[in-house]
Amino acid sequence: MNRDEIRAALKDMADADFLKFHAALCPGCHNILGIRTPKLKAFAKTLSKETDILNYMNAPLFDYAEEIMLFGFILSNLKMSDEARLPYLQTFVSHITSWAVCDSPTAAFKFIKKNRSFYEPVIRAYLQSTREYEVRFAIVALLDHYMTEDYIDDILDIMSTIDNDAYYVKMAVAWTLSVCYVHFPKKTLPLIESKTLDTFVHNKTIQKICESLRVSKEDKEKLRLLKNEK
Repeated sequence: MNRDEIRAALKDMADADFLKFHAALCPGCHNILGIRTPKLKAFAKTLSKETDILNYMNAPLFDYAEEIMLFGFILSNLKMSDEARLPYLQTFVSHITSWAVCDSPTAAFKFIKKNRSFYEPVIRAYLQSTREYEVRFAIVALLDHYMTEDYIDDILDIMSTIDNDAYYVKMAVAWTLSVCYVHFPKKTLPLIESKTLDTFVHNKTIQKICESLRVSKEDKEKLRLLKNEK
């Protein structure tokens, strides 16, 4: 399929009810067709098997949010070296327009988990970006693909030193720290107890931990006492 045919197929998948739902979840997002993620993933998987798919990947259309997500999902399915994949990853990241466009494809990038050492410097470079969604991508990639015993100390150090006031960066930091606590509570608790995080991030981290079904009622009660009232 050429890119015009792909766009036409995407428009055929649009769901007016889901568009309203998505728009409500993503205020400020523009150019949304309203396609459910499972449909988008399935379409990407089909397209990734086409012999000429790189023609599309080399000259994609990015006018709609779902086109950017589709590009990411196709990338997650392609078999290629990490060196060959990197420019496509950079193209995806540079076009992220919202948390929704960022998070689902990033979670699908299993190739990062398969070669963490290759992508680590790439992710660290994005952490220094001045663009909100490039930083969010880096944080979400750490959350999805580096949440291990080997990397937890690095993740906690990175989250505690991010100096960025962008809302969706702060939300990503809090989300990541909450998952750090769920998986590594003994390592994460001292950072929360130190109250050195940005006030919003600190309180949002505690809120998200308390929303988890994997944390005991007793621990939640102790954490609520650590909320920063400033």
